[in-house]
Amino acid sequence: MVVVREAVTAARRVVVKIGSSSLTTATGGLAGERVDALVDTLGALADDGREVVLVSSGAIAAGLAPLGLSRRPRDLATQQAAASVGQGQLIGRYAASFARHQRTVGQVLLTVDDVTRRAHYRNAYRTLRKLLDLRAVPIVNENDTVATEEIRFGDNDRLAALVAALVQADLLVLLSDVDALWTGDPRRPDSTRITEVRSEEDLTGVTIGGAGRAGVGSGGMVTKVEAARIATGFGIPVVLTAAPLAAPALAGEAVGTFFHPQRQRPAARLFWLAHATSPRGRLHLDEGAVAAVVGRRKSLLPAGITAVDGAFTAGDPVDLVDSQGAAVARGLVNYDAVELPGLLGRSTPELAAALGPAYEREVVHRDDLVLL
Repeated sequence: MVVVREAVTAARRVVVKIGSSSLTTATGGLAGERVDALVDTLGALADDGREVVLVSSGAIAAGLAPLGLSRRPRDLATQQAAASVGQGQLIGRYAASFARHQRTVGQVLLTVDDVTRRAHYRNAYRTLRKLLDLRAVPIVNENDTVATEEIRFGDNDRLAALVAALVQADLLVLLSDVDALWTGDPRRPDSTRITEVRSEEDLTGVTIGGAGRAGVGSGGMVTKVEAARIATGFGIPVVLTAAPLAAPALAGEAVGTFFHPQRQRPAARLFWLAHATSPRGRLHLDEGAVAAVVGRRKSLLPAGITAVDGAFTAGDPVDLVDSQGAAVARGLVNYDAVELPGLLGRSTPELAAALGPAYEREVVHRDDLVLL
């Protein structure tokens, strides 16, 4: 009997992520036949009336050969240079391939700031939504040409999970050069393929090592499992399999590993805040503030803060920590770090009277705060 995954066949909005090693040659440069094979699968999906968002690695790898580089560079400046060359080649190749299916593509390059700051987040969503409304295929990548270590997603598996949450996808498919999640190295005879993951218990005893062509990609199996955790935590099912199996995977066949969704969907922007950001500082809370923020879901006021760490500006993500230094929440701060020391322990009416009405505001508003 053929097993069909109904969650896959019922998905109307699908995010597909493909890694560098599945798109490029061993020496760098795009493998055209691999791009065409992927596009043929996604084009058929779009022709069936389903919305497709493609998260594609490969910009840095595609720029290696044109720049005469033999392997992925280690330093950020050379990575950015390779990305600036390779991104044009990558999107151009996709545009030509999707044109065979009468489909237009739109390039969307993101940094962490684009999806954590409120105005940027809304803009990213509107752009992706409008492209889908216009029957175009959004092709998303991290903006490697400008992203610094402080504002990087880290890998495109994580980016794909966050994009799936952003567009409220029905399915995330992670494609690589490994056919499924295995209990160990797939080349070892004692390793077995894991068909389904329903909870963390199904991952007990799994040895997750890197799996990808050395020198080309930046991820591995560990980043794919973490991406699956993020997506399923948002209520999105995930299929993990090899790029050549994309067509049967999207047809619902029992290939690869299927990760079942774990819960109902939380608020999308706060989900991004919890999973996409790195804190730029810490606010130390007294017991009353912890109880108000965690127990009663209140905004954080200056009166409940005992100390401030870090160099941040208004709008940056910061962690809210208890008296033991444990992070209890993360939020977007409304003040610069240099402003806060003079405000600590004082009530907002007192601050407004002394400094003006601009200071009668929360340090972190509850709408910009997520519990950890």
